[in-house]
Amino acid sequence: MLEIIFQDEHLVAINKPHGLLVHKSTIAADVSEFAVQILREQIGCKVFPAHRLDRKTSGVLLFALSPAMNSMLQVKFQNREIQKNYLAVVRGFLPENGEINYPLTNDRGQKQEALTRFERLAIAELPIPLGKHATSRYSLVKLIPETGRQHQLRKHLAHIFHPIIGDRPHGCNKQNKLWLEKWEMNTMLLHASELKFEHPITGENIEIKAGFQPVVLRALHILNLENIEF
Repeated sequence: MLEIIFQDEHLVAINKPHGLLVHKSTIAADVSEFAVQILREQIGCKVFPAHRLDRKTSGVLLFALSPAMNSMLQVKFQNREIQKNYLAVVRGFLPENGEINYPLTNDRGQKQEALTRFERLAIAELPIPLGKHATSRYSLVKLIPETGRQHQLRKHLAHIFHPIIGDRPHGCNKQNKLWLEKWEMNTMLLHASELKFEHPITGENIEIKAGFQPVVLRALHILNLENIEF
C-alpha cells in the first residue's frame, strides 16, 4: 500500500519509497511491481506520472488522473513553474548556501545547462576515522534544482566533492562502505521533500510535502540530526 499524501479529482501524489520504480523499464526487466501499477490498483483508476524520480530516491511523486491534466502538468514542469525541493545527506561540510551551475551530458552525448541551488540545514561529525581524516563529517542539505536533468542532483553534488551518501556510482566508495559495514545501510540518502505549484484547474497554491522514509530517519538518528526542523 502506497502512502497517498495528496488527492483531489484531478491529481494524486504519493510518498514513493526507496527502491520503487515509477514505471516498467528495460533496465530493470526483472522487476514486477511499479508505482504506476500499484497506485492504479490502489485507487481504482488509471494514473499518469507527471514527472520522474530515480528508483533510489524517495519522496513526492505526482500523478495526473487524466491525459488532459497530465498535459497541463507537463507544460508546468517544462516552464519551470513547479518548484521541487529535495533533502539529502552528503559527505563533508557544505557551504551554508550557494549554487552549482555546471552543464551535464545526457545519454545522447549532448551537453545541457544545469543549475542547482542549495542551503545547508545542519552539520554532523562522527568520531570515526576514514582515510586521511580523523573524523567523518556530513551535511544535511536542501536542494532546489532549477533544471531537470537526469541524475542532476547526484552529479552536481559529486562535482563539488560533496557526494550524496549511498549514491552509486556517483558517490564516495569509502563512505558507502562505511555505512554498509557499520550500520548495514546502503540506501541513497536523497528525498524529494516538497512540490509547490499553482493548480492547473482551480488556481489554488498547492504545497505537497512528504515525510522521510524510516531508513532516512534512522540515518538522521545516527547523525544526531533527528530533531532538526526544516
